Amino acid sequence: MIDHLGIQVRGVPASAAFYDAVLAPLGGRRLMEFGDVIGYGSERPDFWLSPMTSPGEAHEAHIAFTAPDRAAVRAFHDAAVASGAEVLHAPRIWPEYHPTYFGAFVRDPDGNNVEAVCHAPE
Repeated sequence: MIDHLGIQVRGVPASAAFYDAVLAPLGGRRLMEFGDVIGYGSERPDFWLSPMTSPGEAHEAHIAFTAPDRAAVRAFHDAAVASGAEVLHAPRIWPEYHPTYFGAFVRDPDGNNVEAVCHAPE
């Protein structure tokens, strides 16, 4: 059900060194880097590190749920809008991730970035 998970960290270099070491025995490695954002995985990035941008102790989580098709991503978006959620990004293709990455992003009631994503072509 979960497609990938992103966490915020206080120090990207120190956390990256740690995850480089502990994920290697599990078959995980750095697969993508966008500035100070790092994506880990075995075939595609499914665990992400980014710098902490939230004040205080709580950190915003990014949680992505797998959708079976693009219609389900759109339905996720519509249900979120109907519930009053803040839309971060309406459903669209994200070619910077890969050519068929189709996702929508909203905030849950606690401020977390929640996504529905479909990797299949139309």
